[in-house]
Amino acid sequence: MNVFVVIPAYNEGRVLANVLNSFKSLQYKIVVVDDGSHDNTPEIARTANVQLLRHIYNRGQGAALQTGITYAAQKGADIVVTFDADGQQDPQEIEKVIQPLLLGGYDIVFGSRFLGNVENISLSRKFMLKAAIIFHWLLTGIKLSDAHNGFRALGKKSLNEIKLRQDRMAHATEIVEQTKSHGWKYTEAPVTVRYTLYSKKKGQKMSGGVRILFDLFLSRFSK
Repeated sequence: MNVFVVIPAYNEGRVLANVLNSFKSLQYKIVVVDDGSHDNTPEIARTANVQLLRHIYNRGQGAALQTGITYAAQKGADIVVTFDADGQQDPQEIEKVIQPLLLGGYDIVFGSRFLGNVENISLSRKFMLKAAIIFHWLLTGIKLSDAHNGFRALGKKSLNEIKLRQDRMAHATEIVEQTKSHGWKYTEAPVTVRYTLYSKKKGQKMSGGVRILFDLFLSRFSK
């Protein structure tokens, strides 16, 4: 099976080398999508000898994921795994995330920290994630145990059909919406998320949740 791992990265120079080093013993095709970084993120990706795609300006994680997924599909990917660049996730767990796709019967697998293990999570972050579960359920009719996890795997059908229009963080909800609209068969897999001082400082603010809601409501009015 042709397994591609798509890693969107924006100013992740402090941690990206360690993340890419953690893939060295694994036989996956790594695609880093530099989303208009101003630091040494692209240089680190080149040094690691992985496939580097670049946005000339910062468009957002959703746009970076779509760029990577489209590239992987063009290169004949059978499975695309989406993976964060901030060091919170464990590449050794990719095998169990893609296992339902390898066995057949599913089109997409959502990683779940609440079925697996979550370390050093703040109460405010946990509250926001639990609220997102209810919001997703009401919005899409699909109830997942973890609604905003960047660790997921797309099979041949879903990776060829997915079209993300939400450039920023609302893409996670959009993926769930497209799961329902396309009729993809889905399941969840337990994964580990380790919050670090770096990841908390970089992107775990409540304002991010407000921006997601704004993007989602805006998308409804623009249809």
